[in-house]
Amino acid sequence: MDPIEFSRTYEGKIQVLPKVPIKSYDDFAVIYTPGIAKVAEAIHQNRDLSFSLTSRWNTIAIITNGSRVLGLGNVGPEAAMPVMEGKALLFKYLGGVDAIPLPIRAGSVDDFERFAKAIEPALGGINLEDTESPLCFEVLEKLRNVLEIPVWHDDQLGTASAILAGLINAFKIVGKDIGSAKVVLFGAGAANIAAANMLSIYGFDKSKMVMIDSKGPLYAERNDVDKLMFSNRWKYDLAVSTNKEDSRTIEDAFKGADALVAASTPGPDTVKREWISMMAERSIVFALANPVPEIMPDEAIKGGAYIVATGRSDFPNQVNNSLVFPGVFRGVLDSRAKYISYTMAIAASKALANYAERRGISREYIIPRMDEWDMFYEVAAAVADRAREEGYARNPLKYEDYLELARKRIIEAKRNIEMVTRK
Repeated sequence: MDPIEFSRTYEGKIQVLPKVPIKSYDDFAVIYTPGIAKVAEAIHQNRDLSFSLTSRWNTIAIITNGSRVLGLGNVGPEAAMPVMEGKALLFKYLGGVDAIPLPIRAGSVDDFERFAKAIEPALGGINLEDTESPLCFEVLEKLRNVLEIPVWHDDQLGTASAILAGLINAFKIVGKDIGSAKVVLFGAGAANIAAANMLSIYGFDKSKMVMIDSKGPLYAERNDVDKLMFSNRWKYDLAVSTNKEDSRTIEDAFKGADALVAASTPGPDTVKREWISMMAERSIVFALANPVPEIMPDEAIKGGAYIVATGRSDFPNQVNNSLVFPGVFRGVLDSRAKYISYTMAIAASKALANYAERRGISREYIIPRMDEWDMFYEVAAAVADRAREEGYARNPLKYEDYLELARKRIIEAKRNIEMVTRK
């Protein structure tokens, strides 16, 4: 069906349905007035009871200003709404999470902060989405510091977690040590900046990374680096902490590289085959642009790549944030976490990598597939358990208990959606 006709037919992708039984009008005395006053009074005495006595515990907001939507760019909040609805549906179907799409008119950190603080009492978490860089970094940093619920930016942390999960297993297959690996990060947007930091925390050597933007490799003496200190300090930090081999050209950057992570302009010729041929033996190539990878997998293999991943489901090794965010939010909601740390995101990456390894990793299977449902339970439990270890969990349980909670809630959500689909 044509996407426009599909949307017109269903008039959107999500709706609100009650979860409690209504057998007669007498039930409203408990559901609403007068009985509900007792619940309100209890929460007034202890605000944290809102996580157990209301649906807050399983509700998140998807917030965007529509300034960087998919490959569409700055289309504004109204045009971002269908994309956010789709994201909300994925949250429910894959993670059992009730997600409310909220595109807003916001052009500054202060705008986002005022809005997020105002709606915080209704939410168990916030997923930031499709907001331009560097504003997305500033908003994430601010909201994580001022809110008492977890805040996640999927274009940064979700994609970076998936990248790390894929690289963990890819390096096992090629038999190389991550600590001495040279990694090229092609593209200097939200995903790769977050990936560089997450890879470094995990154990990759940041000094051996080379980040490439539209002007070429970043390095400390590049003539525009001082301006970055004021316009994009996250990119500036990487300019001065990476590329200690001082690669000045793209060819220098690719020479001897063990892995390429491209999160840049869609191809098919954004990354050239001859650059791949300059990489080390048994090289790893992640070409993650959608809908067309920066280099097509067959071209990368012809150039000498040993393992190739893309962001698409119709090629082997789909490295995509959709493998991450449903489980992460299931985990932070089940633990009622106050915060999502980089190490919690890394716990998600390890869970994904371990899941695939148990099933037998290979050149064409370095990360779980979307249809392997039980991986989301394991991601959720790993994240929740890490939140407990780090002291962020309002609901501290054992790993096994988190695993069972996630399994139960995801299966229930999937069953409910399938029932609606049959009808």
